[in-house]
Amino acid sequence: MEASLSLRRSSFSSPFHAPRRSLPHLDAPKFLPFSKSRSSKRCHLSVQMSVKSEPSADLMAPVDPSVSPRVSSLRPSKTMAITDQATALRQAGVPVIGLAAGEPDFDTPAVIAEAGINAIKQGYTRYTPNAGTLELRKAICHKLEEENGLSYSPDQILVSNGAKQCIMQAVLAVCSPGDEVLIPAPYWVSYPEMARLADATPVILPTNISDNFLLNPEFLASKINEKSRLLILCSPSNPTGSVYPKKLLEEIADIVRKHPRLLVLSDEIYEHIIYAPAKHTSFASLPGMWERTLTVNGFSKAFAMTGWRLGYLACPKHFVSACGKIQSQSTSGASSISQKAGLAALGLGYAGGEAVSVMVKAFQERRDFLVKSFRELEGVKISEPQGAFYLFIDFSSYYGSEVEGFGTIKDSESLCRFLLDKAQVALVPGDAFGDDKCIRISYAASLSTLQDAMKKIKEAMVLLRPPVAV
Repeated sequence: MEASLSLRRSSFSSPFHAPRRSLPHLDAPKFLPFSKSRSSKRCHLSVQMSVKSEPSADLMAPVDPSVSPRVSSLRPSKTMAITDQATALRQAGVPVIGLAAGEPDFDTPAVIAEAGINAIKQGYTRYTPNAGTLELRKAICHKLEEENGLSYSPDQILVSNGAKQCIMQAVLAVCSPGDEVLIPAPYWVSYPEMARLADATPVILPTNISDNFLLNPEFLASKINEKSRLLILCSPSNPTGSVYPKKLLEEIADIVRKHPRLLVLSDEIYEHIIYAPAKHTSFASLPGMWERTLTVNGFSKAFAMTGWRLGYLACPKHFVSACGKIQSQSTSGASSISQKAGLAALGLGYAGGEAVSVMVKAFQERRDFLVKSFRELEGVKISEPQGAFYLFIDFSSYYGSEVEGFGTIKDSESLCRFLLDKAQVALVPGDAFGDDKCIRISYAASLSTLQDAMKKIKEAMVLLRPPVAV
């Protein structure tokens, strides 16, 4: 038996039933007779659909591959690039010694790690308030009062996924297109790029190794104008290890005070990694600076908690609120587990107690070894670091050297490539930090590792001879 079927579109509609949408590129289906198997009454159905052909690939418009001008203006981090290159070489079997990354080689103190483990076991794994848990913000307020002489309330604290996020949000929150961000050089690689992301202009203020890479107040004063919005200070410094003495900070504060629109971002992430007789001074503690200073700190460096991703910002409430808005639309609150660990870190005592002092003592021993060793090399200039765990060494007297099988040492990047090739030691070229005369060495590695690295560097440097008198 043959039957003819026809399909009609329903005209029924209601608030609960939307009309059916026609499929793209399909004409109305045509139904032909059908058959059912295993039946004496067989019907045959054949469905034919005429499908519109897709446009030819030759006629399709190409995809626009462009990205935002903000991203196009950014330079990738050489620190991360060299670290990744060293890792790749090690994975390929090359015994590269990596002294590029700024990451402590110590384990997170056991008490802190246990607090994180307990947080997981106790089910403390849900979202926290955007600004951070109240108990952690209260603990941060206590720390700032006791150690830095700074008075804040919990609503003037923002906990973020690392100090880096705090800095980025602070720059975005206070800078407008056309503003200028004053950045002493050598600088941490991300400062200028963060300014560019905010459509602000980074203004680089060079310093000299003979002045221990510290900013000259008179030079600062000469660079301030009506566009100047933010001055970034980092003490102890990455990459130089320099520490700003209180007297110099007071001179800088006297200049800042004359410019009502100028704010200061004080990056204090290395405050506990400091070597006597140097002492840390929080910029916001100076007269008249609390109202205009955004203080950034965190747990990564002093507590060996880089992977926990936990930092904080302390400043007047209106700035915290602005930064909190940005955070609420990006990452929201920091890890609940990391915040419990951070609370335990602040509970270790003044300046991190014995757990941190043991690490600092080891860093100082490593610093002393490297300073002594590099001073034995001809033509090298050193400013002995007073904090952090970096050496920023002037090797420019070697620029111009010819090396057989390698080429000319033209700048800090070619010198680092030479040392990676000949000594199998990964370092960071100084041009990444705004000073091409130098290279940065991280001594966040064991003393034995540094001894091996120093031996290889000295052997490689024998191939070079300073082409200029030193």
